[in-house]
Amino acid sequence: MSSLQELCSGLPLRPLPENRGRWAGVPHAPVRTPGLSPAEEQLALRNALRYFPPDVQKLLAPEFAQELRLYGHIYMYRFSPRIEMRAYPVQQYPCRTKAAAAIMHMIMNNLDPAVAQFPQELVTYGGNGQVFSNWAQFWLTMSYLSQMTEEQTLVMYSGHPLGLFPSSPGAPRLVITNGMVIPNYSSREEYEKLFAMGVTMYGQMTAGSYCYIGPQGIVHGTVLTVLNAGRRYLGVEDLAGKVFVTSGLGGMSGAQAKAAVIVGCIGVIAEVDKAALMKRHQQGWLMEVTDSLDQCIKRLREARKTKEVLSLGYHGNVVDLWERLVQELEKTGELLVDLGSDQTSCHNPFNGGYYPVQLGFVEAQSLMASDPARFKKLVQESLRRQVSAINRLAKENFFFWDYGNAFLLEAQRAGADVEKKGAEKTEFRYPSYVQHIMGDIFSQGFGPFRWVCTSGDPQDLAVTDQLATSVLEKAIAGGVNPAVKLQYMDNIRWIREAAKHRLVVGSQARILYSDQKGRVAIAVAFNQAIAQGKIKAPVVLSRDHHDVSGTDSPFRETSNIYDGSAFCADMAVQNFVGDAFRGATWVALHNGGGVGWGEVMNGGFGLVLDGTQEAEQRAKMMLGWDVSNGVARRCWSGNQKAYEIICETMLENKGLVVTLPHRVVDEHMLQQALRK
Repeated sequence: MSSLQELCSGLPLRPLPENRGRWAGVPHAPVRTPGLSPAEEQLALRNALRYFPPDVQKLLAPEFAQELRLYGHIYMYRFSPRIEMRAYPVQQYPCRTKAAAAIMHMIMNNLDPAVAQFPQELVTYGGNGQVFSNWAQFWLTMSYLSQMTEEQTLVMYSGHPLGLFPSSPGAPRLVITNGMVIPNYSSREEYEKLFAMGVTMYGQMTAGSYCYIGPQGIVHGTVLTVLNAGRRYLGVEDLAGKVFVTSGLGGMSGAQAKAAVIVGCIGVIAEVDKAALMKRHQQGWLMEVTDSLDQCIKRLREARKTKEVLSLGYHGNVVDLWERLVQELEKTGELLVDLGSDQTSCHNPFNGGYYPVQLGFVEAQSLMASDPARFKKLVQESLRRQVSAINRLAKENFFFWDYGNAFLLEAQRAGADVEKKGAEKTEFRYPSYVQHIMGDIFSQGFGPFRWVCTSGDPQDLAVTDQLATSVLEKAIAGGVNPAVKLQYMDNIRWIREAAKHRLVVGSQARILYSDQKGRVAIAVAFNQAIAQGKIKAPVVLSRDHHDVSGTDSPFRETSNIYDGSAFCADMAVQNFVGDAFRGATWVALHNGGGVGWGEVMNGGFGLVLDGTQEAEQRAKMMLGWDVSNGVARRCWSGNQKAYEIICETMLENKGLVVTLPHRVVDEHMLQQALRK
């Protein structure tokens, strides 16, 4: 087993580590089919070998060529580290700066087998959300971080560490870009080739920015989504006896089972991959599993009758489940489902993100590699069947929403009946969860704020939980509007439930939805606690890229922007730049994430709190911008709640000056002007 010191010493070359190939007993990424020409294959091999000196290239060349042939990518399995991959206490990393040690802590958490979906392929979540493109990049990045001073910045090009460059103590220590492909070449087909050649990478959101905290992040988002769906669609606060049907138990979607239990409903989640399903069951996130549709329906009925809280995993295809629910409705007149969604990785539907109902799991993986065109045809047929079943149930008192995974977008492309007459381009027959459920939250400046205790000590996390709860309770006591109070109350409930439900997987982290005031106040409280020794080591602040200002995504985060700018990405790019010069420790900008490659621009940050006054000032400055940017954009798109928040923020912060839009109230005037 390697030590952290060895891990930070550069590529292990003399001697070369033994090539143990793919590990047994861990999930592996599906075989990719990039369709490289012979010249492109040679380029892919040349690009991989340039990390190594000439005296070892002759040994590695045939090995890497075989990986390319067998798996569609050169991962460099020989260089998979032998150390136990996890987030070690920050003081154990051999570094010259606290910031570098914190970044190492976050990187290793993203690759922890308990956290990562396909750890040996460096995929954290979403089927193809890479931390790095290959293991040589990991080794070099760790080496650079161990050398870095407060007057250097590490630059990352789509997984490739370009090098350490002179900068200043106030600059970010790390700047990451992933997938910055020229727009006319940012197609899914081009991506597969460019990734295989090792020149670009799909970082999803928090995979490539090193800020993933395990499925806890999406648990919280799903809790809020299902709670607010119950309020909006069913008119209830108590979801006891209500049934939520969905699919996916992987890196992100695995959160759905735990979220169902926290909100107190009956969650039925289909999953084709038995390993993923059993992983959630063994973690205690999934209460029961069955591979029988008859048993699934039987347990669902029992739980509805007794209002039992239940998370039930169905090992099978979700299309079979939806079609069975239709059969039960037609046969008995009984609607067995109240709420529904989908969390398959539909941003990547033809390479393992969605499995067609016509094939078993293993058979599908084989066909995916051997006959991609046939596989694509079956996927699209399966999507049409799934939508047909959902449409039938939706004629009753059942409500479905798109969870931002490109399900409705890919269903539309497959020819499924998801059109909404007279709608905007970003609208379908069923709403995105942003449009109907979460959009108002973003407009108020609320989004997925998170932190990581780099000591690795659960007691530090308990202290931060108490501090965050206290901050929100104090804000409520000081008086806030009813909508903000509801969000604060939901998040206080979340923190208390989170500790009880043992949601930590990997690093000692927590997430909650907060607005600008809450984020800044929580950051200040944490920083003061570090200075006073109540928290033993630095705390990393971050957020999901899926946030108020972080993402331009016309089919998800900005799907409720109706001024024509939903397909523009100024907000996400400005956020990345603005965070960088306002105090972020590191920043990241990505193409893709959530809805898929070429469909999204998004960015994130990490900010290290170390107890200093400088850290407090950075947090106040950067967190203010990180929220108000997106609220101002929503204000200009005509959102009344965002307008009110910006007005309130300007009163409190004289440095913020935003020209407010005027409403166009005379529609007849517009029509008359255009007729002339």
